[in-house]
Amino acid sequence: MYMFKYIMKRLGLLLMTFVIIEVICFVLIKLLPIVIDVQTGKDAEIIRMQIEARGYYDPIPVQFVTYIKRIFLYGDFGICVNLPEYRNQEVTKVFVSRLPPTILINVYSTIMAVPIGIGLGIFAALKKNKWQDQVISTVVMLFISVPSFIYAFLVQYILCFKLDLFPLIMKHGYDYFSWDMFKSMLPAVFALSFGSIAGYTRFTRAELTEVLTNDYMLLARTKGLTKAQATSRHALRNAMVPIFPSIVGEFVGVLSGSLIIEKIFAIPGVGGLYLASINAKDYDSFMFLSGFYILIGLVASIVIDLSYGIIDPRIRMGAK
Repeated sequence: MYMFKYIMKRLGLLLMTFVIIEVICFVLIKLLPIVIDVQTGKDAEIIRMQIEARGYYDPIPVQFVTYIKRIFLYGDFGICVNLPEYRNQEVTKVFVSRLPPTILINVYSTIMAVPIGIGLGIFAALKKNKWQDQVISTVVMLFISVPSFIYAFLVQYILCFKLDLFPLIMKHGYDYFSWDMFKSMLPAVFALSFGSIAGYTRFTRAELTEVLTNDYMLLARTKGLTKAQATSRHALRNAMVPIFPSIVGEFVGVLSGSLIIEKIFAIPGVGGLYLASINAKDYDSFMFLSGFYILIGLVASIVIDLSYGIIDPRIRMGAK
């Protein structure tokens, strides 16, 4: 019962937060002057008719009511107006066409980062205060401090330009599961993975180091278990309780992608579309993609909280 109330409360707060942020985004983007970047001709006339029908020239409160009615009554999230490649196309169809590359590079980076990060964190905790731990901790702090786009430029310069192991940008096409396409995605995957690996390593080391110093570990050793047995049977299990929720949240958040990384490696994903919609002042695209990123972030935070109770049944979220 406590868990149900907690979930309902969190969902209510999620919805309220989402609505507030979306209203702010809508008002701010509509305060900008209307710019229709289209030449004369048939397309221009069609788009002008679309704009008038959608109430772009009405007062902002009226536009907001019209926008909400279109979404809930007709499932209409608008059309692309100022994006030349997708002009007069539905925002939802454009979004779906750009989603696979974003999903793939983030899933690949998560698959790479999780085992490496947790493995290094376990190794550092078991070698606490030794030279191995100090080297890993120093490298981790360096990787956490440096922004991901710096890694992107280093990957491009060293692996793509100097060593010529990978192409500089992602291969064009829709054969996402071919070897050539996968190879062209790897530079972006590497750039995304470095920060995640460092984060998992630091978190795992901190949690496992704390668990290894608890009294029940000493009790396990006095009962005859070796250090390896006590670590694998007790320490790792308890240390993973706060670590796994962060991994779950990472998997939920993979759709958010990386705006800068996608731009650097010319990945035709959602991130590049979002930046293009901002620069072109494409209102409907901006609103839909802003809602997408906001919702992903909010859902990831809830999944992390709820996964604590699923992973460890002793935890009862919302209990007094």
